[in-house]
This record gives sequence, structure tokens and C-alpha cells, in this order.
Amino acid sequence: MGCASSQAIQQEQYAYEHKDDVYKVLASSKLIDEQLLKRIITVFKKEKITNCLDFLSKECKLKKQEQSNIKFITDLMKNLSELDFCKENISADDQQKQREDLITQISDDKKIIEFLKFLVLLTALDEKFIQCGSNSLKLLIEMRIDLKQQNFENINIQNTSLIGGNFASCNLNGSVLNNVDISGVNLNCAQMFNCQWKNLKINELKMLNGHQSGVLSVCFSPDGSILASGGYDCDIRLWDVKTGQQKAILDGHSHWVDSVNFSPDGTTLASCSWDKSIRLWDVRTGQQKAKLDGHSDYVRTICYSPDGTTLASGSDDKSICLWDTKTGLQKIKLDGLSDEICSICFSPDGLILAAGTGSILSHDNSIILWDAKTGQQKVKFCGHQSAVKSICFSPDGTMIASGSADKSIILWDILTGIQLTKFKGIDEVDTISFSPDGTLLATGMNSYIYLWDVRTGQQKAIFSGHSYCVSSVCFSPDDTILASGSVDNSIRLWDFRAGQSEAKFDGHSKAVNTVCFSPEGTLLASGSDDKSIRLWDVKTGQQKAKLNGHNSWVLQVCFSPDGTILASASHDQSILLWDVKTGQKNAQLIGHNAQVNTVCFSPDGTTLASGSGYECVKSDEYSIRLWDVETKRQKAQLFGHDSTILQVCFSPDGALLASGSHDESIRIWDIQTGQQKIKLDGHTGWVYSICFSPDSTTLASCSSDQSIFLWDIVTGQQKVQLFGHSKEILSVNFSPDGNTVASASYDKSVLLWNVKTGKQKAQLDGHLGEVNSICFSPDGTTLASCSADRSLRLWDVKTELQRAKQELQPVLLIILQHLLSLQIKFQKHKALQF
Repeated sequence: MGCASSQAIQQEQYAYEHKDDVYKVLASSKLIDEQLLKRIITVFKKEKITNCLDFLSKECKLKKQEQSNIKFITDLMKNLSELDFCKENISADDQQKQREDLITQISDDKKIIEFLKFLVLLTALDEKFIQCGSNSLKLLIEMRIDLKQQNFENINIQNTSLIGGNFASCNLNGSVLNNVDISGVNLNCAQMFNCQWKNLKINELKMLNGHQSGVLSVCFSPDGSILASGGYDCDIRLWDVKTGQQKAILDGHSHWVDSVNFSPDGTTLASCSWDKSIRLWDVRTGQQKAKLDGHSDYVRTICYSPDGTTLASGSDDKSICLWDTKTGLQKIKLDGLSDEICSICFSPDGLILAAGTGSILSHDNSIILWDAKTGQQKVKFCGHQSAVKSICFSPDGTMIASGSADKSIILWDILTGIQLTKFKGIDEVDTISFSPDGTLLATGMNSYIYLWDVRTGQQKAIFSGHSYCVSSVCFSPDDTILASGSVDNSIRLWDFRAGQSEAKFDGHSKAVNTVCFSPEGTLLASGSDDKSIRLWDVKTGQQKAKLNGHNSWVLQVCFSPDGTILASASHDQSILLWDVKTGQKNAQLIGHNAQVNTVCFSPDGTTLASGSGYECVKSDEYSIRLWDVETKRQKAQLFGHDSTILQVCFSPDGALLASGSHDESIRIWDIQTGQQKIKLDGHTGWVYSICFSPDSTTLASCSSDQSIFLWDIVTGQQKVQLFGHSKEILSVNFSPDGNTVASASYDKSVLLWNVKTGKQKAQLDGHLGEVNSICFSPDGTTLASCSADRSLRLWDVKTELQRAKQELQPVLLIILQHLLSLQIKFQKHKALQF
């Protein structure tokens, strides 16, 4: 690339005059071509350069006409290497003002941003630039620069903070991280092979020291206030979770304490030991209540039934004992097994007892399920190649997770016994635990704790801090803390949901079918199988009103264009109109003879369209009705579909009405004449949802055939077909600017699509059940979603993070939830639960 002599002079003056000012040195990079920086990195990698400045000064063989630019870059880097920016950690608290000033000066200058990325890449090559590149990465993160999908292979980052960094889909293979705070980092879909990460900080709340030897088991009390631990020193210790102070030492065992477990009411602690005994302790007094003898070898694992009446124990004597917790007597003994019992666990409903088996010499290595009442074996899962060291039921009881010495984690479907997912670890899996909301799985492998996204199977986070094997992990009941016990004698408490704001409120008690923003974006309406409609304050997450009136499921809600009226459609065959301000029912529209699936206001607010039908009943009710909003009378009835109508939608200009049906077709109607203008065929399954683009030229549709179609309204032709969901798609919605289409699916995910390219932009994970409905806020910054998991979630569309979560369950049934990504979306997901 050519370089005029005047530019060379300008570069030389810049490099000299501003060599003592960090910003001005960085600002001088604006005179460098980005492509040249990329070529320099390529040459460095190819030549395996470890002294960049020396190479640039003496041996760099780029094009002759680039030599003046090379000299300028060399001088710039020399000046930079002499500054504190290359020597000190600027992430320290006392450096915050300097960082903020520097970021303000840099602003959004793309040239400087590219140069900072260049400095990050230098850390993989030249150790003299490790601190410089580490500081550069810190700045990029604080400037909220999009770092997704970057190639950061072999980077060496030390002595800094990367809190909140979004490294989704990045290549981090071979990366070295040392003394780095990675709290809240999004590593969703990142490549992380052969990494060397040590001395990491990940929101470690406390380290509890007291055991004189390795810790083998940790367990939270049901109210989360106490943590119990047992280990090689034969002691059991009780800790105050809030203060980290030791509350009591329980002495009695004469050998290693392998497992501790609280009774469901929190009054009793059970422990088992290599001394072949099980002991029950009064948590309040610390006194031993009972000693249960019956095993002839080491007792490795214990678990209370959910009702607290039974305690199960598993031993190296290849038997499981079920004990009556009231009398201390043995109720059932399951013996004659072919392997040692490594881990046992009751299902959440208490009906099933599961055990993980195996040993060094074993060829069985299975998970066995028994009927907890009768002791009859129900099923045996085989798939691991070595001992199954830890098992855990999901909170909803549909899955069981198993971790093995074969370095794998498997999720099993309880009903079918099918392997749902298999995660490959890097070492033996010693311990495994589901988060209370069921979205995360924590595993202990060697000295690390790994967090996994249960739905996607992606690794979301790595917690580093222990110096030896992690033997036990346990989530707090409120889903805010992860406890880990290690052979390094320590217990650590981790804030694994850093940066999330959480609140819990009462709400829907059954599946949420529909969500809709008010026109000004301040309210969110939701309708549920619990027959109620709720209005939520979007800003605070508070429930403003509960609207009762329907006798069955509420299937759809829709605000009038002026925001004063809310229409609701129900399985009870009625449409109700509500006064948004007072919450009072204004009118009931009667006419449909089957469930009303959908309602939609015309853009001018004078007409309400509704569609009905039910797939199991042949009906003449496969019609669309148009209602006069002022008089509450039916204006017209549109016939044409051969089956249930699932969705109706007005075009933004008000001229057209689109409808989607079980008959796999979409029909476009002329509002003035009531005549069908066009029929769109292409889907091979039910058309669940349709949505016009803001300019009325395109229609999006989704179907049970797992596809999304974009249609040209004028020609009736398909413009593009989008595939990405693994199950039927239940809802589609255009963003207000028309550039993005969002889709929600039975596969529990929400996808964002670029309308122009047809490419998937993002995947929003977090729901535990099918996502029934989605809706963009009027300003396009937020996407609302609702699910069969009884929750509503708000997502920041720009950052793809979950901004808020509305937890819609009665208090006694609340299972705290959250979302990654990680994502660690990680990320992926700031949460208010309302």
C-alpha cells in the first residue's frame, strides 16, 4: 500500500510528540491501515515471532512501499511499551477514573478499536505485550465492543478483569488466563480446547476453612442458611452461609465422612462414613440422635426422601438400605447387586430411587431405578464405560444426570431411558448437581467446577480456585450460590449468577399462552391456562392488575391501538373486552361456537378480528369474525378455511387481514369487501402464527413443519424459507423496524433472524418449556416471551441478554430460574423475575 511522504512525516511527528500520553499514542493508530495490522499478525504467526519489535525493526519483509508504515507502527509500539499501560493492571479500582477518561476519549473510534484488538492478539506471540494486550481487552469489554466470533487463539491474558465480557462463539483454543476475573463472562459456544486457565476469580463469595483434611461432601439446609460439610478428618461441620462462620463441629464417626444430607424440614442432618455407619444429628443442638448400623462395608452415599420419612443409604457392600427415619429401623434392603453403590438419589416426587454403580474392576457401571415403596427394580440404564460416581434428578423429575469416571456426563429421559445429551468432560466426573431451576448442571472435574447449559449441552462457565479435586457441589435452595468442597481441605461459595438482578413475585399458576405489549410499551399483558389475564409494569416488573372473567384457558390477548382496551380470546368460546385503566370488563362478544384462538385489532381500532375452531371437532365454526368495537356487534363473517383458525393479523395499513390455519394454508382477505384475495400454500403442517412486516409488503408465517416462510404479499410468492428450530414453531413477530423476525418454538428457544439475509442472528435460551408467544416492544429494544414453564421473560434485543424474568407461579411452587447465554449469554441474561 502506498504512503505519501507527507503522511510519513505526519506519522513521525505523531509518534514523537505524543509518546508520553496513552490516548495520543493509541490515537496515532488511526493513521494505520487495518489490513496492514492483519498482515503483520499473519507474518508474526507464520514466522513464529516472539520479539515483535525486534522483528519489525530488522527483519520484517513486507512490501517495500509499506516500510514507512512499518517504521511508524514500530515507533508507536515502542512508545506504548514504555508506558504504564504496558506495565500495570489498569483494571484495579484505583484506576477506574483513568479508564473512564480513556474510554471517553476513544469513544467509538473504529481505528483505535481495531488497534486494541491487534494488541490483544500480540499477547499470543510476545510476552512483553501481555499486560498491554490484557489492558486492551479490558478496555474493549468496558466499551461494550462486540467480541463475538473473534479468533483469540492462544492469547495470553494476565492480571486483569474481564467481568461481563461476551466471548460467545470465540476461538479461545490454547488461551492462557492467569489471575483474571471472569465473573459473568459469556462463553456460550466458545471453542476452549487446550486452555491453561489458573488463578481465576469467578465471584467467589467466601472460602470456608476449618477441615483438617479433604472435604468430601457439602449440603445446604432447606432454607439455605446453613451449609454442612464432611470429609477425611472424620468431622462434620456446620457453617453459617451468610457470615461464613463455623457454627458447630459434630464428632462421632471414626472414619472418613463421605456424604451429608439434610432432612427436608431441616431439623436433622444425616451422615455416612467409611466406619460403616449412618448417623442422624439434631441440627439445633449438634447432638447425635441415632446411629444406624446394617452395612458391612463403607457407606458412601445417603439421601432423604422428599417427605422425610425414609433415608436411603448405599454401600461398598453392594447393597442399598431404606431406613424409617422415625424409628431408625431398616424398612427394605436391596442387596445382591453386582457393583458397589457410588451415589443414590430420590426423584422429586419420592416414587423412584436411583443409584449409580461401579468400581475400578467393574464392567457394569449402570444407573438402576427402583420403585421406592416396593423396592422392585424398574429399569437399568447402561452407557458409561466406568464407575457412575454421581447422579442427580432434574427438579421436574423428567431427567436424571449421571457423571462417571469415564469423563462423561449423560442426561437420561426417565420415561424412555433414552440418552438425551452426552457431555464430554476433560477428567473424571466426581460430583454432579442440577440448579433448582433445572437450567444448569454443575460438575466437579479435577480441581475445576464446570457449569453446563442443560438444554443445549454447551459449557457455560468454568470455576477455578480449588487446588485439588472437587469432591462435592451443591446449589443453594434460592439458586443464588454454588457451594463446592474439595480435597484441598476447603469449601468455596460461588456467586454463579453475577450481575443479575432478581426479584420474585406471584403470578400465573399454569402455562402462559400469550403476551402483548401496550402501544406505549409501559405495560405487558399475559394470558394463561389458569384462566386469568395479568397486566405487568414493564419497568418495575410489578403486577398491576389481575383480570378474571374467563371460564377456561386464555389463548390470546391484544391491546387496542390507543392502549385503552384489551381484548382476550378464550377456550370458553368468548371474547372479552377490558378497560385497561380500571381492569373492569367492558363487554363480552358472543358468537363463536368453538374455542376462540385469536384476536387482533385493526390499526384504526374500529374493528376486532377473531378466529376460532378446534381440531378435534368438525365444525362450521372454521370462520373469521369481524366485530365493530364501538357497538360490540358482528360486522362480517369470513369463510374459506377447512380447519381451525389459529391466528389472524391485520396489515399495518389496515387494508388486509391474514389468517393461518390447521389446514396448512394462509389466506389474505380484503377488509373492505370481505373477499379472499389470495391463498398461500407451502407449509406442510399447521400454520400457528403469522405477522405482517411494518411496511405491509411481507408476511412471516411459522408452522408445525419447523419452518418459517417470508411471503411477498403482492405476488404471493415465497421470498425465503428459514430453518433453525428442532421442533414445531409456535409464534413469529417482526421487529418495529422490519429488520428482524423473532420466532418461538416447542424446542424451548427463541431465535432472531436477519430479514434481509435470512441468517440466524441469535438464539435466546432460558425457558424450561415450549415458548408459546413472543412480542416486540414498540421501540424494538425488548422482546417478551412466555412459556409453558409459567414464566414471562424480557430480552434485550440489542445485547441478546435476558433483561428481566417474570416468574409466574404461586410462592409455594416457585422454582427460581434464570439466562447464559451463558451463557454465560452466559449470557446471556440479566434477570428480574416478576
